[in-house]
Amino acid sequence: MLDFRLKVFYTVAKRLSFTKAAAELFITQPAVSKHIHELEQQLSTALFERKGNQISLTPAGQITLRHAETILATYRQLEYDLNALKGQYAGLLRLGASSTVAQYVIPPVLARFHQQYADVNVSLLNGNTQQIEHELLNKDIELGIVEGRTRHHDIRYTSFVQDEIVLVVRADHPLAGRDEISLDELKAQPLLLRERGSGTLEVIEYALRQVGVRLTDLTVEMYLGSTESIKAYLTQSPCLALVSVYAVKNELQAGVLRVLDVQGLTIRRDFYAIQLQGANEQLAETFLRFARRHYADLTQPGMRKNAR
Repeated sequence: MLDFRLKVFYTVAKRLSFTKAAAELFITQPAVSKHIHELEQQLSTALFERKGNQISLTPAGQITLRHAETILATYRQLEYDLNALKGQYAGLLRLGASSTVAQYVIPPVLARFHQQYADVNVSLLNGNTQQIEHELLNKDIELGIVEGRTRHHDIRYTSFVQDEIVLVVRADHPLAGRDEISLDELKAQPLLLRERGSGTLEVIEYALRQVGVRLTDLTVEMYLGSTESIKAYLTQSPCLALVSVYAVKNELQAGVLRVLDVQGLTIRRDFYAIQLQGANEQLAETFLRFARRHYADLTQPGMRKNAR
């Protein structure tokens, strides 16, 4: 039903590249050029300015892009509404998620969602919180799940699920037989943390300050750029590590790692669902309802239990 030339234009306009648009749409670059030429002929105006290997939108192209975004959103809503009449769910849902969410939180619920809504095509972009917000503002995704909130006035933030940062240690570590250690013991133990500038480290640093502890008070053995790097390091080291409970769920269930509570210290944060203010994307709302039901069944006390 939708004029494919408009979709081609939209993709080229967002990527500012005929080559990238061709790859994304699974058509040849000459086919992209043909569709754009036909659309420009129909509209009697140039939509792109070409300078060597680079392209940019003309003023007419910028106007066309704004209307194309509205038309595509309306078409997605039309597709949703018509399928809903038949008791079916179908269409394209474009998601974005920050690193921890994309790697550990979203995949299990995506698998279950696909089992129930097989006709919904889902794509998932990965990036940091700022990148996902940019994709949303740029209308490249309908829904984002992020680890923080920057309070952008064009974005609606709603709590998605709560995360806990837990202290973990290898099951054969001398401290593994205990359930709890003191803050002074935490300070003395070699510790692995996420890299400076990461959202996880910011949350940890804030929580520590509330109990009078600075990062410089800790015995940090190394700052690493990903949680997977931390987990791999732990397999060869007697360090402790502070990580998201979602990131070590499988290791805790298998008895490979154990959680140690720290007296007087609890580190929690919210993951947020982000949507454009005023947006009414029904597939995104359907996914949110499904995901929240899924995580309502996963209580964090149960997740963080050590294997016995």
